[in-house]
Amino acid sequence: MSDLTLDESASTYPPRPTTESRTVQGILIFVTLVFLGLFLLFPVLVVFVEALSQGIGVYVSSLAEPDALAAIRLTLLVAAIAVPANLLFGIAAAWAIAKFEFRGKAFLITLIDLPFSVSPVISGLIYVILFGAQGYLGAWLISHGIQIIFAVPGIVLATIFVTFPLVARELIPVMEAAGREEEEAALSLGARGRQTFRRVTLPAARWGLLYGLVLTCARAMGEFGAVSVVSGKVRGQTVTVPLQVEILYNEYRFSAAFAVASLLTLLAIATLAARKLLEWKMNDAH
Repeated sequence: MSDLTLDESASTYPPRPTTESRTVQGILIFVTLVFLGLFLLFPVLVVFVEALSQGIGVYVSSLAEPDALAAIRLTLLVAAIAVPANLLFGIAAAWAIAKFEFRGKAFLITLIDLPFSVSPVISGLIYVILFGAQGYLGAWLISHGIQIIFAVPGIVLATIFVTFPLVARELIPVMEAAGREEEEAALSLGARGRQTFRRVTLPAARWGLLYGLVLTCARAMGEFGAVSVVSGKVRGQTVTVPLQVEILYNEYRFSAAFAVASLLTLLAIATLAARKLLEWKMNDAH
């Protein structure tokens, strides 16, 4: 009888995942919170405190300066070009990798991951070597009146390079998890390839697609390293928001620099909120 009672009581309470005491758990949680406070929450708070240190009027005027407005417009323009380009590439690459078997598939995946292993500064330098005045294609571009480096096209190319894995990398596992049964069923019922993709494949991966778009948009607007190399930092023409922050800070205009930086901080917060919402939607979908 006593053995039966022990067995029932043991089955009532699930086994503890760890053997650490509550004291150890409390210490670990405290260390984690302190680390997040010092290296995440405190810097974010400092950005807004410094941005508003001279009043809301200075904050608004800093954002309304012609150079700041030009930087915001250029950042939005670059994102408006880079995000759709990465969207098309990401959908095509993910569809090919997740739904088909072909020679060179592993090599294609390696190429997609390449920007993750290359420094953004190095990627910008590669474009300078290719398209700069002294680069391999520089003489031909100059003779045809085409300017890529130190112009908007160079910024767009650099931004596309550093962001193009994001959509594909989010879609590939989602499409692989969905399998091929629904597509095969649609094709057996007479649906064409485009109809199957539009009505079966894409809706099943919609949350992963939106997740990748959010990450791509945030990275495109906040990219600094690659854009810094290819832009030339011409005020009002080739300066994005991150570069504008650097220029203002180097000029000791700290309030204006933090005011412009607060836009990127708000973008990061919005991106984080969107990520959590999409993760929740994706978990519900599964």
